[in-house]
Amino acid sequence: MLYTLYEAGYYACTPLRYAALAARDFWSSPLNPAADTALGRRLYASSDLFANLTRRYGKPDWKVDSVQIDGHIVRVRATEVWSSPWCKLTHFARDMADMRRAGRRELEPAVLIAAPLSGHYATLLRGTVEGFLQDHEVYITEWSNARDVPVMEGSFDFHDYIDQIRLMLRQMGPRPHVVAVCQPGPAVLAAAALMAEDDEECRPASMTFMGSPIDARLSPTVTNKLAEEKPFAWFKSNMIYTVPGPYPGVGRRVYPGFVQLASFMSMNLEKHQDAHFRYLQQLMAGDGDSADKHLEFYDEYLAALDLTEEFYLQTVDVVFQRYLLPKGELEHDGRRVRPELITDIGLLTVEGENDDISGIGQTQAAHDLCSGLPAELKEDYVQRTVGHYGVFNGKRFREEIYPRVRAFIRRTDMAFDKRRAAA
Repeated sequence: MLYTLYEAGYYACTPLRYAALAARDFWSSPLNPAADTALGRRLYASSDLFANLTRRYGKPDWKVDSVQIDGHIVRVRATEVWSSPWCKLTHFARDMADMRRAGRRELEPAVLIAAPLSGHYATLLRGTVEGFLQDHEVYITEWSNARDVPVMEGSFDFHDYIDQIRLMLRQMGPRPHVVAVCQPGPAVLAAAALMAEDDEECRPASMTFMGSPIDARLSPTVTNKLAEEKPFAWFKSNMIYTVPGPYPGVGRRVYPGFVQLASFMSMNLEKHQDAHFRYLQQLMAGDGDSADKHLEFYDEYLAALDLTEEFYLQTVDVVFQRYLLPKGELEHDGRRVRPELITDIGLLTVEGENDDISGIGQTQAAHDLCSGLPAELKEDYVQRTVGHYGVFNGKRFREEIYPRVRAFIRRTDMAFDKRRAAA
């Protein structure tokens, strides 16, 4: 019922939104002699803010058309190379002629960035992609919005996520590298453990976990405590709703993106209110640059997708309530997941000192689980002064975190080259 009421509210606001858009265009028109008056700027700013607060935020564009490599501009084209109803694998192909002009003539390591399936689109990792494009062939998981997947396609749960990761790694060829950002850490580690046990040719050469809840029992945050305090039945009763028409997934039970977004914003409500008030003041003052930065951030932040009931509830149960992976009790297709059997996959963990989503130690727990790995294939790094988002985006990521990940990937490849030569 809530989903239907939400949609009804959106459509009920449509006439007011169109009126606000018309007012915004009228009071910003250069043909309007009163546009540059204090009253005109106030009316323009108010109508623009109302239109933005009531509009639909769809999947943002990647806007990754080029990357600078060694002082040269290299063109980039996002290409879908594999897909299922639940995900598509996107390759950011760099122009080879531009790469040669930049002095890059050898094939560079392939990296799969496992984007979180936790509400926001993969485009939230735009900065992460741009960083890795400097030195790697970059692939990323783009998960589907559950409301757009017809019920006839079946269900999608935590174990399907593991299977999809394995399929995409196989698509990339022998020994790619994988980087799990936040939520997918446990599923990616499980996929790597299963592939290692099966001695698959396409098992990862290295795995990097960034702010991931490998063991959510450690340094619990507000998010972790909520999952612990509420019984499992509470999440099923209060967080799951049915997709209404006219979406293709009508009838599917989901954890709606707008519900998760409301949860996120309620944690820092005053901060978001202040940001929108500043935006209003910036428009009235004619500060277009600052207003554009506000819009750029919220175009990404307010774009949220739905998760299937099965995936959301299993993640709460497996990762945040029963802690099956760190306790050695996670089973997949009737097999126990055994990270201790990983012997030749490099492991790098990255955490943020001020992370309020995945506390210090939750990601580091992967080292204890991967007890079969030699010390030279393990590395841990804690970035000072950054929170959760800063672990995979922003200045600290570009200047301090990414260079360490790049060096680790290179060192891992060199170690495997020596092993192959010795064999």
